Amino acid sequence: MKQTIEVMVGNIGIGGANPVRIQSMTDTDTADCDATFTQCVELIGAGAELVRVTVNNDAAATAVPEIRRELDQAGYEDIPLIGDFHHNGHILLEKYPEMAASLAKYRVNPGNVGKVKGEGESNFEKIIKIAIKNNAAVRIGVNWGSLEDGVSPTVDAIVESSLKSAEMAVNFGLPKNKIIISAKVSAVPELVEIYESLNEKCDYPLHLGLTEAGTGMKGLVSSSAALGGLLLHGIGDTIRISLTPAPGSARIEEVEACRVLLQSLGLRFFTPQVTSCPGCGRTDGDFYRELAAKINNYVKENSADWAKKYPGSEKLKLAVMGCIVNGPGESAHADIGIHLPGKFEKAIATVHIDGKKHDLIKGDNIFEQFIKILEKYLSEKF
Repeated sequence: MKQTIEVMVGNIGIGGANPVRIQSMTDTDTADCDATFTQCVELIGAGAELVRVTVNNDAAATAVPEIRRELDQAGYEDIPLIGDFHHNGHILLEKYPEMAASLAKYRVNPGNVGKVKGEGESNFEKIIKIAIKNNAAVRIGVNWGSLEDGVSPTVDAIVESSLKSAEMAVNFGLPKNKIIISAKVSAVPELVEIYESLNEKCDYPLHLGLTEAGTGMKGLVSSSAALGGLLLHGIGDTIRISLTPAPGSARIEEVEACRVLLQSLGLRFFTPQVTSCPGCGRTDGDFYRELAAKINNYVKENSADWAKKYPGSEKLKLAVMGCIVNGPGESAHADIGIHLPGKFEKAIATVHIDGKKHDLIKGDNIFEQFIKILEKYLSEKF
C-alpha cells in the first residue's frame, strides 16, 4: 500500500510507517482554561493522541499557553495541542506569539482565511510564515462549506483547492513534511471519491473524517462506512469521528468510536475484543444478554490494568455465544469463548480455549466461574 510522507506534530509521527492516529476536538470555551484542560485530559484518557482547540478570539488565544502548561505539568507533554483557526487566524497568531509557539499544529482553511486588499502578503502566507518560525505543522483543511469565493463545491474543486493550497504553502517556504491535508464533506460517497483522488495525486498525510457526521447511530454508521473502506485500502493517516453529542453525553464517545473502528479493521489494538451473537428465538434472552453485558463490562473495566500486567493482552479475542448453532465455532475461533446450550434448559455452558473444548461450567454462578478461567488464562499466556 502507498506510504505517505511522515509529518512530526510535536513528538507524534503522522504518516509514513506510523499507525493511524486518533484525533479529537474540545467543545468547551477555550478561554475557560480549567474546563478545556479537564476535557483535554478526558479525551487523552479515552485514547486521543492529538487534541484540537478552538482559537477564535483574544481570550482563547491568551488561554492556550496556560492550557499547554497545565497539560505539561500533568504529564501530557507528548500530546500535541492543535489550534483551530478560521477568518482571523493570521491576526491572532501575529498578536499572540506565545500562543503560536504553544501549538504543535495549526488547522487552517485557506478558503475562509480571507485575502488582503491590494499589495502585500496574503493572510494564508502570514500563517504559513508563523508556522515556519515555530516549527509547527499545518493541516490544510478544505471542506465544501468554505471553499474560495465563487468556487462551486464539487469533488474536483475540493481536491484542486486542497492541492493548490498545499503547493502555495510549499512556495511560501513550508517544508512538505510539515503539511497534512484534509478535505471533508458530510456525504459518504463524495468523501470516498475525494480521498481516493487525493491519494492518487499526492503523498501528503491525509486526515479522514466527515465534516458533520451527525448524532448517535447515524453518525457512527456514516463515519464507519466512509472511513472503513478508505482505511482498508491504506488511505488515511489520522482520523476523527465527529459526532454531535447528545445532551449530557461525554465528548469521549467519538474517541471510543475511533478505537473500535481501528480495532475492528485490524489496524490497531487497544483492548480485548468481545464477539457476541445478537440472540434469537433459540436463546434465553435475559440470561444471555446479562452474561454478555457482564463480560463486556468486566473487560472494559479491567483492560487498562491488563495492558500493564499482561502486555499483548489487547489482542485477546473473546466470544460469548447464546446457543449451539454458531456457539461452538465462534468459541473455538476465539482465544477463549463461552457458549450456552440455547433456551437454557440447564444451567450449563461450554468454554473453549485456543480452539479446544476446555470445560463445562454449571450452576448459578457461570459468570464468576468464567471470569476465573479468563484471569487464569491471562496470567499464563501473557
